[in-house]
Amino acid sequence: MADHQQLTRGSGGGSRGNKVYRALTDRIRSRELQPGARVREEDIALSLGVSRTPVREAFARLQERGLLETSSAGLTVAQLNRPQVMELYAMRAKLEGAAAAFAAENASPSDVVSIRHAATFFSAQGGAPGHVARANTLFHEAIYEAAHNRYLMRMLEDLNDSLALLPDTTFSVPGRADAARAEHQAIFEAIENRDPLRAEQAAGMHIRYALEGRLMLLYSVETQ
Repeated sequence: MADHQQLTRGSGGGSRGNKVYRALTDRIRSRELQPGARVREEDIALSLGVSRTPVREAFARLQERGLLETSSAGLTVAQLNRPQVMELYAMRAKLEGAAAAFAAENASPSDVVSIRHAATFFSAQGGAPGHVARANTLFHEAIYEAAHNRYLMRMLEDLNDSLALLPDTTFSVPGRADAARAEHQAIFEAIENRDPLRAEQAAGMHIRYALEGRLMLLYSVETQ
């Protein structure tokens, strides 16, 4: 119902197509649509209360971004292999590093406060890895906002849509959350001290450690 109410607002096929795209990426993130799951225009149109035209537009965009792929079963949610995961995290390290560097250069005093609050909120999390992952997202989004670069933001949004294809969260790896707290602190201190080079290096290292956790998860699945 919430998806339907959101999609009935606004006008124009382009507007609805974008909303269908966002609704579908949300379903992928929440695992309502899992990798390998088949998607059909008529089913999505019915569930969202729209015509097939915006669904078709959304499907084309999802295919272009690599979130949907054609298989023997039809159009399905993409499944990333190990080389694709490596490529994705390599790009993520570059973009997150750039965001941290720009934040060190461009953050306003209120931006710095927001990043500090996000880091503190993350540090206070415990228990369910999903809660830790959501707090981690808030920390990174605070940095994106502080970077004040709309083109970088657009690239990060596209990349984070692709990350939705990955199962679980690296915070389910023992010790990963504790390590990330220290990594976040290093990134924050570099931004607060207006040191773009150190901020970029700290953010890049943070993502490389996250990749190690991701590869551990992939290995555990492959050996089951």
